[in-house]
Amino acid sequence: MGFVRLMFLGLIACTAAYLLISVYSRSVRREKLEKRWAAEHPEGGDPEARDAYIETGMTEYHRGFRKKLIWLVYVVPLIALLVVQYLVNFD
Repeated sequence: MGFVRLMFLGLIACTAAYLLISVYSRSVRREKLEKRWAAEHPEGGDPEARDAYIETGMTEYHRGFRKKLIWLVYVVPLIALLVVQYLVNFD
């Protein structure tokens, strides 16, 4: 029963970490796009074109490899737990 409780609490911790990292990563990406737009258009440019540029960049981000790397928050602890369990039970 203790192992099930550990897995449940670990899943909750991993989910919280995933959500925080995901929100932070999106925020950083959006800020990077906004700064790039500002550098390319020092006078400000069209606000609608700016919004479209940022939304296009965010759509590319959501389809990209970096977004998928965040799933390692679940994979790495699971692999570490399985390795520790194997090493403890192997002896």
